[in-house]
Amino acid sequence: MARSAMITARTETELKAEVEGIFKTLGMSTTEAINIFFRQVKMRQGLPFSVEIPNKETLQTFRDTEAGKGLVKNKDAKDMFRKLGI
Repeated sequence: MARSAMITARTETELKAEVEGIFKTLGMSTTEAINIFFRQVKMRQGLPFSVEIPNKETLQTFRDTEAGKGLVKNKDAKDMFRKLGI
């Protein structure tokens, strides 16, 4: 049987609750998600995603999106493609 090690980490209460809700929707525990992350780091020999500082334009787009600014709602994919001229 594999030995287990305890990990203790601090994070924001709100962030933890939101992320745990996502894991629950996916049918997994926080422990399972952390183990998946660790296995991916081991397999890839690094983080399984890129870590970058967004440029000013990207940051503004994030802010606009969070504020609901400049969003276009579509009934369905066909409506979206029509609005895009595709």
